[in-house]
Amino acid sequence: MVNLGSLWASILIGFALSFIVATVAFRRAYLSFSGALAAVLVGTVTFGLGGPSFAVILVAFFVSSSLLSHLQIDRKRKVAQELAQGPRRDVWQVMANGGLAVLLAALFYWNPSHWVSWAFVGSLAAVTADTWATEIGTLSGTKPRLITTGRPVSPGTSGAVSALGAVAAFLGSLFTGLVASITLAMMAPSGPPPWMMLGVVVAGMAGSLADSILGAAAQVAYVCENCETSTESATHRCGSRTTHVRGLYWVNNDVVNLLCSVVGATVAGSMAIWLA
Repeated sequence: MVNLGSLWASILIGFALSFIVATVAFRRAYLSFSGALAAVLVGTVTFGLGGPSFAVILVAFFVSSSLLSHLQIDRKRKVAQELAQGPRRDVWQVMANGGLAVLLAALFYWNPSHWVSWAFVGSLAAVTADTWATEIGTLSGTKPRLITTGRPVSPGTSGAVSALGAVAAFLGSLFTGLVASITLAMMAPSGPPPWMMLGVVVAGMAGSLADSILGAAAQVAYVCENCETSTESATHRCGSRTTHVRGLYWVNNDVVNLLCSVVGATVAGSMAIWLA
């Protein structure tokens, strides 16, 4: 039977903590106003229904990704402008990365199964790996290559991979695994299973790989013939209409990120069921 008093107390605590984090992030230009509202929603539900352990893993992703997005931001500014994005994450970016985690936190509240908690960690491992790969890989001194053809492309191109980006993806997955292992060891008497770290890393790398493949094969891409520049916007920042060159019109970066989290959750959840 659901204890409504305890549930509402957790939701209120989650709201208060999420509001503080979102406010700080908004003031530091990590989130747009809509992104801050979405972050409050994501944090409130995750803490309220998933508990402190779920919330810590979520915050670890958000804080690390926000800090990395401002790493050598001047070098990234041109790439961000071409992608019609910026360092501030909006509502769609927040929900693309954390929306599935919210659903899994809610599912865990009603059905606290082992595989659900693993799927939650796997979804965040995937988006962490992908975000770290993008934020760090963009700074690589060598041109990345499109994962489907091996052709050299400009930094920031969807589906582009580099050695530095691959290392960053691995470290992002490992970071999530470490946070999850430490958190669960503190919250649960039995602690995490010994193979948890491997499972999280595999899920994170699988999600990051899927993100790259989908980015190269399905994500929409345009070319501004006036500037001879690739972009992900139907209207280039110079004001000219762009020409569609590949991908599906409805598959933008947010859709790809959401699917990345789905792959990570599926891999981790499946491993939990199989290994159990």
